[in-house]
Amino acid sequence: MSASTKLSTAVKALCYISNCYPEPKNSTDIANSIGVNASKLRKILSMLVKNDIVESSYGVKGGFLLKKDSSKLHLQEIYCAIEDRKAFYLDVRKKDVKKNSMPAKLNSYFLELFSDIQVDIEEKMKIITIKSILEKINNKK
Repeated sequence: MSASTKLSTAVKALCYISNCYPEPKNSTDIANSIGVNASKLRKILSMLVKNDIVESSYGVKGGFLLKKDSSKLHLQEIYCAIEDRKAFYLDVRKKDVKKNSMPAKLNSYFLELFSDIQVDIEEKMKIITIKSILEKINNKK
């Protein structure tokens, strides 16, 4: 599953869980409601539990609940919980490129560019919360 798909799935699940608060929802209910595979969703929910974003309870009335207020839960935290690599993990280096040649300089240029883009993405994700997403999709201000 790609980073964007995992993040999208996690955010959909968290938005659904947030809307159902305080009633816990099991993974099958969540998967059916957001239209994803329950098995893949359970892997993502497991990562979110490990990172203290959601909590799970067992039993007939068990399920998943947000562990944090939706206004304090930002995309960067979710992304870091479910991803083990950066959004732009792009390696443009080649072993046979001579130092200070045009290809080597272009490689450095692109590495810096991708690094800057990654920082921009991460900074933007730090200000987007689950609450702000729900407000935007529900046309609230």
